[in-house]
Order: sequence, then C-alpha cells, then structure tokens
Amino acid sequence: MKLELRHIRCFVCVAKHLHFARAAEELDIAPPSLTKQIQETERLLNVRLFHRTKRSVALTAAGEAYLPEALAALAHLSRGQELAALAERGELGRIEVGYVASAAFAGVLQSTVRGFRQDNPRIEIVLSELAMDRVPAMLAEGLIDVAYVRPPMHYPEEIQAITLYRDDFILAIPEDSLLAESASVSPAQLRDCVFAVPEQDFGTFEVGRRGRFQPQLGQRPGPLAAVLACVSLGGNVAVVPRTLSDCVSFPGVIYKAITGKPIVSEVAMAFRRHERAPAVRAFISYTKQL
Repeated sequence: MKLELRHIRCFVCVAKHLHFARAAEELDIAPPSLTKQIQETERLLNVRLFHRTKRSVALTAAGEAYLPEALAALAHLSRGQELAALAERGELGRIEVGYVASAAFAGVLQSTVRGFRQDNPRIEIVLSELAMDRVPAMLAEGLIDVAYVRPPMHYPEEIQAITLYRDDFILAIPEDSLLAESASVSPAQLRDCVFAVPEQDFGTFEVGRRGRFQPQLGQRPGPLAAVLACVSLGGNVAVVPRTLSDCVSFPGVIYKAITGKPIVSEVAMAFRRHERAPAVRAFISYTKQL
C-alpha cells in the first residue's frame, strides 16, 4: 500500500481538532475508520504521529514536523484543482495572436485584446506582427490561435473569419506630386502612376479597374510603414486604408481621397473553425459580441 490523499486529509483533520470523534464527524466517517486511517498513515510513514491516551490527543515531534508539509501538499492540490477548473472554463491559458499593422492603426487590436485582458487577467496573450500571406498556414498548423488581417484573402476550409472593422481606401502620394493640389483624385488620374503595393493589394487593383487601366506595380515592400517610405522617396503612389491617415504622419507623404464610390477596406479576425482550446474559444466569443 502507498500513502494516499485520504491518509493526508485524515491526519490533517485530526491534527486540527486533536480529537478523533470531532475529526471523524468533520470527515463524515466513523471514528473506528478514522483510527484505521491514522494507523495506516503511521505505518506507511514509519513514524508515530500522535500521542494518544483515553483523555487527550497530541502531536508527536514527527507529527509536528509532518503537519506543515501535509498542509502545503493539500493547498497545492487544491490550487491545482482550481487552476484546472479555470482552464476548463476558458479563464486560464495562453493565446497566440498574429496581426497586421493596420489592425493596430485602426484600433481594432487594442479594443479587443485590452478588453479581454481586463476581464481575463489569468490568460496570457502573446502578440506577433506577421506577414499576411503566412497567416492561413500558421493558423492551420496551430502556430497562432487567431489573426487580425485585411481581407480579401483565401483561407483553408478549416479557417473562418469575421469582420471587425470597416473603412475605405485612400491615396498616399508624395507631397511634391502634381496631384497634391487636388482635393481628391479620380482613379483615371492614376493611369500613369507607379504603385507601391501593400500586402493587401485589393485596393490597388480596384483603383485600376475603376480607372480602366492595369496598374504599373513598383515595389512590394510589405508593411504599411515601408509602403509610406517608398512613397515619401518620390516616384510612387499607394492605395492604403484611411485609418493610416488618422494616425501616421509620414514626412514627404500626403493623403488624398479617391473619388467615386468608396473602396471598402476591412479588418477581420481569422481563427480555426473547430477550435478546442477553452481560452481561445472564450476570446473568439468575446470578440464576436463586440
């Protein structure tokens, strides 16, 4: 026989009351059964834990030494049970979040993550800025749990996305451009321009479609800050989300509205369709309710 949790609980309860009958009552077992449990405990530990007479019960030196460790063991097990319950309810865990910079520029990342953290302080959220073309595979492979992206983009069947934010595309141009004097710019006016292309190239090609031309593509620098850097150096324009103009002032770059029906730009959150992790499910549910 090995020492079991029941032995420890019985010892601690008797040590608490120093009275077998009262300890047995608290444990809801018969006094003879409690006596048997204590005897088994002493035999397994090969020490005597209590001095017992007909009138009193007292801890031995061995019992005094063993009691703090027994209490700590029970507290540790209780804490483990509590943490397991929290994890099962989605109140404890770790969430790997990938995002593109424009999700932060739009404030979507902050509004969802900050609010969830306040409600779920035991859940660790790890943020990583990612190239958007890596997101679907990383989600499918479990390298990240959710991702903030700019649609449209292709997802594997097991990935789902929900729209969190909508704005529209505008034009970023060099401040010395001939277009700088115009309050707004029509797609047709961009026929001869060279476009620095962000990760999400939908806006660029939609401008070309509306202006009835095939866009001349220049560099594809990736992140929006790098796109603005290309524009600031001259020779390039870029179609970027409007939120960029609200929070990024870049030397040598000015923003112009595009005439006609707004070209819609969105921020979406992508995640696994059949997510199993309770903490991740809780985050998805929280975000859907905003």
